[in-house]
Amino acid sequence: MRNRRRGQRGSMAVELVILAPVMLAFLMLIAAAGRLVAVKGDLGAASRDAARAASLERDPTSASTAARSVVSDSIDKQSISCQAPNLGGNFVAGGYVSVNLTCRVSYDGLGLIGLPGSVEVKATSDAPIDTYRRTG
Repeated sequence: MRNRRRGQRGSMAVELVILAPVMLAFLMLIAAAGRLVAVKGDLGAASRDAARAASLERDPTSASTAARSVVSDSIDKQSISCQAPNLGGNFVAGGYVSVNLTCRVSYDGLGLIGLPGSVEVKATSDAPIDTYRRTG
């Protein structure tokens, strides 16, 4: 019985050395997934704000300018690079404005330092134009 205990001496340290990097990598993966969800939420909010700002303008050109301004002010430019917002819908009283936002988020911005590449994230939002508002 006594010889058996000596043979297992230090096995807990070996298990810890093997499992610690695996657990650390798993925790980093969870943090990266959480960061990606937060970025998607930020882009969704930016597209909603841009659609709302565009719906308050009187013509499509002003609406596009307002949407671009809101998106530019809303996103973190260090880890996210976005294309210009794409406006759609019918710009008439009682219609709607649609904003499509496409951005690339680098993995560095998601918390996994040193991992190359990026992921594309899209967000779309619609906002109604007031029925009694003059457009055009």
